[in-house]
Amino acid sequence: MKTLNDVKLQKLYVVKGLGKKSLIRKRIIDMGVTIGTPIKVIKQAPLGDPIEIFLRGYHLTLRKNEAKEIFVEECP
Repeated sequence: MKTLNDVKLQKLYVVKGLGKKSLIRKRIIDMGVTIGTPIKVIKQAPLGDPIEIFLRGYHLTLRKNEAKEIFVEECP
C-alpha cells in the first residue's frame, strides 16, 4: 500500500490506514486525517519537504515523516 509520501500530485486518494500508535498518529487524526477521508496532494516543496494536501475543504501542510504514516489508495 502507498503512503501519502509516495503519491502523484493532483490525484485523488482515499486514506486506508494510519501508522503505528504514536504522538504523530494522534496529531494526524486531530488534524482531520481519518480512514475514508479523500485527500489530494496539491504541491510539494522543491526539496520534497513539506507537502501541501487538500482535505475536508481546507489545505494542510505535512512533513515527510507525517506523510509516511498515512496509507492511501488511489480513487478510481
